[in-house]
Amino acid sequence: MKNDNIKNQYRVNDQIRAREVRIVGDDIESIVMPLNKALALADEKELDLVEISPNANPPVCRLIEYSKFLYQLKKRAKEQKAKQVKIEVKEIRFGPQTDEHDYNFKLKHAISFLKDGDKVKAYVFFKGRSILFKEQGEVLLLRFANDLEEYGKLDIMPVLEGKRMTIMMSPKKAQAPKKAAPAKEAKPEQKPADETKSE
Repeated sequence: MKNDNIKNQYRVNDQIRAREVRIVGDDIESIVMPLNKALALADEKELDLVEISPNANPPVCRLIEYSKFLYQLKKRAKEQKAKQVKIEVKEIRFGPQTDEHDYNFKLKHAISFLKDGDKVKAYVFFKGRSILFKEQGEVLLLRFANDLEEYGKLDIMPVLEGKRMTIMMSPKKAQAPKKAAPAKEAKPEQKPADETKSE
C-alpha cells in the first residue's frame, strides 16, 4: 500500500498536465521548455519525465528512469525512518502498600525499560480510602526514582491527579565510552654506543 502512495504522489510522462516545465536531471542543464519537447527529450534519452515539484511555476520535472526514482525515494524514506528514535512510555503501577518482592520485580522492569531507551511512568493508584496513604505513595515513588537514578532522570516530581500519584522518568543519555588510558610514552630507542652523542 505504501508503495502505491509513493507512485500516486508523482505524475509521470503523459500524466503531466502543465503546458511548459522546468527540466532537471543528471548531466542536464536546468531549462524551461514546452511539455511536448520535454517528453520528446525524455524519449530520446530513454528516460521518464517525473513531475517532482508540481506547485512550482513552471512545474519542475526530472529526467530519470522512473523505477530508479521510486527506488531512491523508498531508500530515503527508509533511512529517515531508521534515524527516528521511537520513545515509548512504559507504565508501572503500584499500590500504596506494595510489598518488597513486588517492588523489586517492578524495579527490574523499569531498569530494563530505561536501558532500552523508553520513558517510565510510575504511579501509585489509590482505591477508596487508601487515599489516606498518599504520603506513603509519595515516599514509595521517590524511593523508586532514587533507585533508578543510575539509569534515568526524574522529569516530574510526584503529582497527584485524581486517584493516581505519578512520576515520569527519562532514560539517561548513553554514557560515552570510557576514555582509553593514555598510551605509555615509548621509551626512546637506545642508540648504539658510537651514536650516543648528546644533540
